[in-house]
Amino acid sequence: MSHDLEREPGMVQLSDLVIYNPQVGSFEGLLQVIAKAADEGARFVNFDIKPDFPDTPRNWQKEIERVFALGGRYLRGQS
Repeated sequence: MSHDLEREPGMVQLSDLVIYNPQVGSFEGLLQVIAKAADEGARFVNFDIKPDFPDTPRNWQKEIERVFALGGRYLRGQS
């Protein structure tokens, strides 16, 4: 994980993950970015924005928390 994304040690902002990954065009793609950040050492994610993708579910916060907790296991399950 890029330390540029950490405003506080171990904390990433959801908005930074979106901004620094402009290639992501879906909520599912964002989940992969979130899992990668967790796998690379992020310990906390701050929900400072609501993801603005057409496929963002109503329970988007719970989905992000679930994927963040899984980290690399989520990524390996996608293969």
